[in-house]
Amino acid sequence: QLQLVESGGGLVQPGGSLTLSCAASGFSLEHFSIKWFRQAPGKEREELSCISSAGGRTDYADHVPRRFTISRDNAKNTVYLRMDNLKPEDTADYYCAAGRGGYCLGTTFSSWGQGTRVTVSS
Repeated sequence: QLQLVESGGGLVQPGGSLTLSCAASGFSLEHFSIKWFRQAPGKEREELSCISSAGGRTDYADHVPRRFTISRDNAKNTVYLRMDNLKPEDTADYYCAAGRGGYCLGTTFSSWGQGTRVTVSS
């Protein structure tokens, strides 16, 4: 069972920044593409971004603000989501998912983390 652990969430004031981490436990992420999702209270889960296994390609959903940046460090077995100029509407549980494949397109993402909560409030 592939295990992913998200961290880095918390309470932040509007305009602040957070960097979320998605770390793999017990396996190497180097052959996996990774997606970030979020689910706000009372809303459906939405996909945010995807990064290819080597990090050379990143994709963002149309609705994702340019304040978000996905990246990865395979040496640290970790994928990141940096979020700048956070707004109250960014309040949500954030999840990462892994899919074995070099690229996001055509890959099935079947391994999920437990999520990390981000609350943007003054």
